Amino acid sequence: MKIVILDGYAANPGDLDYHLLEKLGEVVVYPRTSDAEKVERAKDADIILLNKVQIDAETLAQLPKLKYIGIQATGFNVVDIEAARKQGIIVTNIPAYSTDSVAQMTFALILAVTNRVEHYTQENRNERWAYNKDFCYWDTPLMELAGKTLGIMGLGNIGMKVANIARQFGMNICACTSKNSSNLPEWIQKVSKEGLLATSDILSLHCPLSDDTYHFINKESLEKMKDTAILVNTGRGLLVDEEAVAAALHEGSLGAYCADVMAQEPPSKENPLFGEPNAYLTPHIAWATYEARERLNKQVAANVKAFLEGNPINVVNK
Repeated sequence: MKIVILDGYAANPGDLDYHLLEKLGEVVVYPRTSDAEKVERAKDADIILLNKVQIDAETLAQLPKLKYIGIQATGFNVVDIEAARKQGIIVTNIPAYSTDSVAQMTFALILAVTNRVEHYTQENRNERWAYNKDFCYWDTPLMELAGKTLGIMGLGNIGMKVANIARQFGMNICACTSKNSSNLPEWIQKVSKEGLLATSDILSLHCPLSDDTYHFINKESLEKMKDTAILVNTGRGLLVDEEAVAAALHEGSLGAYCADVMAQEPPSKENPLFGEPNAYLTPHIAWATYEARERLNKQVAANVKAFLEGNPINVVNK
């Protein structure tokens, strides 16, 4: 059984091993694979594993030996799952492996804004505190989270984890979700999209990307938000119209934008968000803690093992 990993470096730059997979077959690992290389590298594989390599219907048609595609991530839009189903290829994903890490990053970004961590670290390096006349030094407003309203778009595993953390900070929590109110904790208020935009002091996006959620945040929705609001996106880059967000930041009609994801990855250096001081941007690292990647690595092997035993799990194209 030949197992080919097409883009292994991001999830495993060398600090993890593949011993669980190696018990299941011959494992070939490529750090990265371009569009021009993917058919040649996958043509003899029974199983391919990938993170961000795009596998469309045209590619699948050139891989008659392929039986299984394991996506090393939760999202599965990189694979044409319907074309795979028609070709009899099982496709699986890895749900919930990064829940704790992404929720942690969500609050790391929020606190970076409310407590101005980067600003005051730099001010200390510039000796502003050392030469201050008072015992403390502060020159920009700070914000306490207690009593503020956190709005959450999407209450899946990560959205719910974020809600639970926010509760410990004493925040009021509202959410736009497909779940029935009767299935929500009493401390989460279900609201409409319009209500979410209007009431949130901090709005955090945790919904899947779909036709309905593409550019959920745009010029029109930004106009419905508080001009002091903090917008957080650790979901998908295309949930947000980045040009509209950059314009709102520039005009002062949005307090801050925090994102670990962008519409294009890697992003263009010309992206207008890079010129905005109130844009807090990290390079898609929320999922990348050692602990999350270790869980991912183990679950990838568990998915392959279950497939080989005839009882596939985490299948996304049934």
